[in-house]
Amino acid sequence: MRRLYRQCAAQDHRGRYAENAVNGQVADAECTAEMLLQFAFLASLYAEKINGVVKPRVGLVNNGTEDTKGDPLRKEAYALLKKAGDEGRLNFVGNVEGSMVPLGACDVAVCDGFTGNVQLKTIEGVAKFMSKEIKGVFMASVGTKLGYLLCKKGMDDFREVFNQDKIGGAPFLGIAKPVIKAHGSSNEIAVMNAVRQAIAYTKSGMIDAVKENIQYMTVSE
Repeated sequence: MRRLYRQCAAQDHRGRYAENAVNGQVADAECTAEMLLQFAFLASLYAEKINGVVKPRVGLVNNGTEDTKGDPLRKEAYALLKKAGDEGRLNFVGNVEGSMVPLGACDVAVCDGFTGNVQLKTIEGVAKFMSKEIKGVFMASVGTKLGYLLCKKGMDDFREVFNQDKIGGAPFLGIAKPVIKAHGSSNEIAVMNAVRQAIAYTKSGMIDAVKENIQYMTVSE
């Protein structure tokens, strides 16, 4: 799409307090502050149009919540995002630490591709670790096994929170046609849901919304 330097991918995180936290990231590990600004706009529009979030809270993933935190890239990006927030273009809530993202500190977590990939894989790893440990607790004795039977429905529901097949894939934002990136190990259920995502994305008005807001996504020389 014209004037966008990169297209970002919208990853849906599943968290206890936030059903969907959209992670605006790009495949490239190296980004400029202007790219991060674009990711914020694109993911915010996605959260609004696809997830139905009113005035999505946009956070910048950083190593602290203070506005002075971060490397030069994060500081420059913070200034651009704050300016967009002051102008009423984004609902910018400031810096967020990685631990705050799955707990619902923001609806949109803005980061570069390297940070986003590490964040996503860490969440996946912790979820698998917790699942394994909880299973070990329930299998420890006859009593705990009986206890598991009493709360099996709840445990099944908990497991579904981390079921990536329900998502199907991540849409690439900022291009003129719907493109969904699915995992290489996707099964038939995941592919089906990826197709559903493409249909929903097409009908949502997301592409037109990006065109209408594209003039706010670049930095004046």
